[in-house]
Order: sequence, then C-alpha cells, then structure tokens
Amino acid sequence: MSNGPSRADTADFAAITPARLQWQDHTPVATDFDDPYFSRHDGRAESVYVFLDGNQLDRRFAALADGDRFVIGETGFGTGLNMLLAAQRFLALAPATASLELWSVEKHPLAPEDLARALAHWPELGEPARALLDQYPPASPGYHRLRLADNITLTLMLGDAEALWRQCPAGVDAWFLDGFAPARNPDMWRPALFAALAAHSRPGATLATFTAAGFVRRGLIEAGFAMQRRDGFGGKRHMLAGHFGDRPWQPARARRGHALVAGAGLAGATTARALAERGWRVTVLDPAGIAAGASGNRAGVVYSTPSAHLTAQNRFYQLSYVHALRWLQRHHFPGPGQGRLNGVPQHFVDDKQADKIRAARDSGAWPQALLKPLGEPGNEDGMELVGGGYLSPPAWCRRLLDHPAIELRAAAVSDFQPATDGRPVKARLSDDHTLEADALVLATAGAARDLAGLHWLPLKTIRGQVSYCRPTAASAAWQQAQCHGGYLTPPLDGVHCVGATFDLHHLDPAPRDSDDAANLAQLRHHLPQEWEELGGDAIEVVDRRVAMRCQSLDFLPLVGALPDATANPHTTLPGLYLNTAHGSRGITGTPLCADLLADQLSQRSPPADHALIAALAPERFILRKRKKQPDWSPLCS
Repeated sequence: MSNGPSRADTADFAAITPARLQWQDHTPVATDFDDPYFSRHDGRAESVYVFLDGNQLDRRFAALADGDRFVIGETGFGTGLNMLLAAQRFLALAPATASLELWSVEKHPLAPEDLARALAHWPELGEPARALLDQYPPASPGYHRLRLADNITLTLMLGDAEALWRQCPAGVDAWFLDGFAPARNPDMWRPALFAALAAHSRPGATLATFTAAGFVRRGLIEAGFAMQRRDGFGGKRHMLAGHFGDRPWQPARARRGHALVAGAGLAGATTARALAERGWRVTVLDPAGIAAGASGNRAGVVYSTPSAHLTAQNRFYQLSYVHALRWLQRHHFPGPGQGRLNGVPQHFVDDKQADKIRAARDSGAWPQALLKPLGEPGNEDGMELVGGGYLSPPAWCRRLLDHPAIELRAAAVSDFQPATDGRPVKARLSDDHTLEADALVLATAGAARDLAGLHWLPLKTIRGQVSYCRPTAASAAWQQAQCHGGYLTPPLDGVHCVGATFDLHHLDPAPRDSDDAANLAQLRHHLPQEWEELGGDAIEVVDRRVAMRCQSLDFLPLVGALPDATANPHTTLPGLYLNTAHGSRGITGTPLCADLLADQLSQRSPPADHALIAALAPERFILRKRKKQPDWSPLCS
C-alpha cells in the first residue's frame, strides 16, 4: 500500500456536477451515459452475486476476530447499493468488535431526493440506508466520512476516481470495480485507475467486476491482479474476479489502548470522544476543568470561509464545516437552550470579501446546498451558510466528554517522555503524579509551547474579548447568528454575544471597556438595524470575557504526530501527538481533526487525502524551514 505523500494540486479537485437522471419505473438511468445504475432484472441480486460473492465476503466477514478491520474500495458509488449490501452482510456475520471501512468514489453524485427514491425500492436495507440518507453530503469535492453503524464507516469521495484513489490513505482488502459499461464511460476503466487500485491493495486483496471486457482484464493483470472469468449474472455471459499479489490475505487489526489527552476544550473533547468511539480508554487532563480557555465563551458560531480555490487550506475549511455538521447531528446537539443550527448569514464587509464569496458560489466549489444568496441575485448583501448556526461550546464539550471510556482529571502535563523500546509514553503531571499510556495528545493551544523542547512550535496568540449584552424586546425574537466583521448571536443563557476583538499585541487577560466599545462600533457599522434593535446607544453590556486564541502561522491547525525538530532529518516522537491552533474556528474544525488524529492513532484510514493530511501535519513547518535553511535547528533559533 502507498501511504506516503502523493502529488496533488487543485487540478485533482474540481467543482462537482451532479448526476442527470431519467427514470424507467424504479430504475435510475444516467442521461449522460445512457446506462442504468443497476440491473433492471434484479439490481440487488446482481450486486450480491458480482461484488459480495465475487469477493467471498460472507466467509471473510465471518472469520474476523475482535479488533480486526476490513476495508472495501469501490470505483463508482452510484446509488450506494453495493456498499449498503456489504454493510448489511457485515452486521449479520462479523463480530461487533470488528470494524468495516467502506471507501467509494463518485464523480456525479445523485441528488438527495433521487438517492432516496432509488433506495426506497429496497426497504430491507434497513438502518445503514437510513444513516446514508441522513448524512448524505452536499456535492462538494473531496472526502466525506459518514457513520453507517457503530462499527461501520463510509468515506464517500466526490470527484475523479483516479485522482481521488491516488490521494486516498486507505489500504483495501476487497474491490468493487463498478461503474457504467466500459463502452459508455471509458474514463472509469483506464490503466491509470487500475494502477491506483493496485497501489492501495493490501497483499491478497480481492477484486470483482461485472464486466469481462478483454482490455479491462488485460489492464488489471498488467497492474498486478491475477484475474479469471466466471459466469456472469442473469443474461451476462461472464464477469471478472481476481486477487492482488502472491501472498495470502490476512485482515489488518485496529490499534486500541490508553490515551492521555491534555486539554478539555474543543480540541481535547473531540479528540477524546473520537478515541473512545474507536475503543480507546481516555484520560483527559485539565487543571481548570472543561472548556475553561478559549472554548469557554457562552456562544460560538458554526461557520466557514468560502473560496473558489480548492487548495488544501480552503478544502479543509469546507470539508471540516460539513463534517462538524454531521458530528452535531449524530450527537443530537444543540438541544433546547444550547443554540440552533438554522443557517448563518455572512454579511459582506467590503467588495473584496463579496467578490471572494460570490466566486465560491459561482464556481460551484461551494454548492447551493451549502451557500445561498441573501437578497436579490446580482445585488446580494451577503450569503447564508446553510446548516450552520450557534451553540454553547462548554455544553458541547460536556456532551462529548460524557462517555464511559473517558475520565477527566484536574491536572496539567508538566513534562513528558516519548515511548521507547516498547515502553509507554510517560507524562509527569502538575500534581506530582506520573501517568503511563500508549499515546499522549497535546490539545492545550498555545500552552503546548511551554513544555520542554516545544518552544519552536509556530504558534501565535491572539487576544479576543466578547461582549455579553442584555436582550431587548426586539432582540429577544432573533433566530439566527450573524457574521459580519465579527459576530452576533441570538440570546443564549440570557445574553447576546457580540464579538470579538482581535489583538495580537496586547495579551492582558483583564477585560477592557474600550474593547466592548469596539465590538459595538463594529456591530453598528455592519448591522445598523440590529444595533438599533439591541438598544442603540443604550445597549447594555452586562458581562464580558477575554480568551486567548491560538493560531498557526499558515492559519491551519497542527494535527498529527509530534516531530523531534532537533533531529536532522527530523523524526517523530513515538506516542506523542498534537491537535492545536484552531484559532477562531474551533467548533468547526475540531471534529474533522479529531477523526483524522484518532484514525492515525488507531492505525485506521483517516478521512482525508494525502495532500490535506500533509497540510495539517506539524512537521510541515520544519520541512519549509529546512528547504530554505538545511541546517535549521530549534536549538539555535
């Protein structure tokens, strides 16, 4: 399997064109390819025969043991029928302590209503189908992680099959080579795609496909698969089945153990929850308790920054946004009195921002399901981020940490020792105790730099003050959070949140009247009507809160293995990880980062492409420094 960095640029990711369909009874037919998505004779039976039986899934699922993981890769998601049938069979045959990872790619995804119509023909698909419909992603490019059951995930990759499989981090045990017929969609049957599948095949991986076309068989053999014809389904004479390499197949195992997570804010709480859901025992360390730092504001906004340019940075902003919405949906949050997810109007603050957001919409990089105009077309005064909203970050952290495998301890990490020679990580705590664990995750924002050897971390601290204002009769009726130069929320916990200042130079934690005045002045400038409804010159600030945001120099979080920057070339410090520098986007960015990190610790496939994983990796700053200064060391900086 290839699991290292891979070439990628924005050309690998493009705006998504949804599928165009016509219906023939209950069968969807692709207009552009004049081909049905499944057999008109019996689509379910064909899928079982070709893909499940062609990969001997019944036998292999039944043979799995506790902690085993099985990965299925697919080249054409379509209606999801193949994946759902595999999920259903896994739930019936595999132990509950084994896990199934489904990875599928689709260049032209069905609209949600078409998907629902197609799957309605098979109500027996049950809960996995309902979970798919509930979590089905908008048509935005890249990798979307869905949870079909406690032990089954689906990562739906939207875009070109060859590009996305080349960028994929998964190692595959069984392939469903599906798509429209080779004569109708030759791009799905190219040697470059076969090579990408081979590069992601574990030893002994199997493959099955409905076609027996000679050039497909020869191309797969050239890529390293041993292929054979077998009887086809229904009226088809033949299909293909085979395996990769000469070694016998054995299932991979997920890693579980005991993890220490330093920090009980948004980064720490999401990380702890993601690890606990993968079978880890987690001890969360924070001397101040839950959400005492920058995550402790009474309200925060779930939002993102739309862009037409699909760089790794901008893709992170988009993918983390929809990923956070799925997390909130799955945990049924926010509940009554905790906020509301009913969209976030983003009012244009200047022409530059307006042009950027309009370009994101017009390019299709941000589909209409995520971004819709405020006002008349061509004369918009902003855009609404669909699905976003406002919530209580402390309540969200408490919800995440409420898990039987998570323990909270009032102590800080004062020093650590990496794992060496099979020995565990050691963390010395502020209460003079020492804990041992299989992994230590530092999710303490800028405080991570206070630990020995970590002063080199490229972090900056930004002071922010939010003003809490008393509701009026008019403002009490507000329903949506709004973003402008700052943000404004409906009343939550009895106050409106108006914020927040952004100060890189003065880090005094004491509140300042001048900052309240700045927050209200910004509100008056951008949202004069709301300023009037809140009281105008008589707005009453009843409280305020100062917190220190932590941000990296390139505005992306630091997520992944902690490098030893004193080594040249650098190495990672075994058992040590970072999840920090979320800036003002902690609510939005931390769920995706938590899943990425938890999968890395668990030796599972993280839900992102190699380029995005590399863009978040803490080592990126060392690589950049040494590209310019080969001998750079933090010891002399």
